[in-house]
Amino acid sequence: MAYQITIRKRAVKILEDINEPFYSKIKKAVYSLADNPRPTGYKKLKGRNGYRIRVSNYRIIYEVFDDVLLVDVITLGHRKDIY
Repeated sequence: MAYQITIRKRAVKILEDINEPFYSKIKKAVYSLADNPRPTGYKKLKGRNGYRIRVSNYRIIYEVFDDVLLVDVITLGHRKDIY
């Protein structure tokens, strides 16, 4: 079953400022979460709800709601700024 993806406005604004080739890689990674919300290399975050995946030097922070098949992308950014 495929999950529905929602991306918060904050994450969309950050994504718009990212240049190629990272933009395409991040976009592809976000939409691939619909098929597999816990891909290889994902990590459960400590101290807050959610997970993170790596795409080069960028991190995508998201939550998974299994009961309604929803992946909510909270934010994303460069690894030095995201935490």
